Amino acid sequence: MSVIEEIFGAGRDLSVFQMTNRAIVMFFIALVLIRISGRRSFGLHAPLDNIISIILGAVLSRAIVGASDFLPVITSSAVLVLLHRLFALLMVHHPGFSKLVAGDKILVFKNGIFIEKNMNRAQVCKDDILQEVRRSALTEDLEKIEKVYIERNGEINAVKK
Repeated sequence: MSVIEEIFGAGRDLSVFQMTNRAIVMFFIALVLIRISGRRSFGLHAPLDNIISIILGAVLSRAIVGASDFLPVITSSAVLVLLHRLFALLMVHHPGFSKLVAGDKILVFKNGIFIEKNMNRAQVCKDDILQEVRRSALTEDLEKIEKVYIERNGEINAVKK
């Protein structure tokens, strides 16, 4: 048995020592991949960014538990990160593509009137909106609020008059 196989194991029958070593290596590989992916991966929490977080975690975990070979996991993870990076660049330079991937903000309140059609589209109720108005605008008085939007990342933000 080679030294590498002794340290990292092979297949699915891994010892605690081997799985721990794999986890340590995957931690550093994940750190490099996230740095390549960019700050938006874990900063904006838009759908595109959530996708990379979920899929990258799922794929990388396969190498830790020995469910997949190491090299295909690293290769597919790198491709996912580069695809995320490509989509992010396209979104920056092409507003239409950005709208297609991330959507657009939705106006749910304007000048004292809740816009029911848009609230249904965004799947929010008045209580959800009021809660976020209190949080973001620090007021319960809707007379002080001009507009409320559901942002592309799902946050609800109020614009004061």
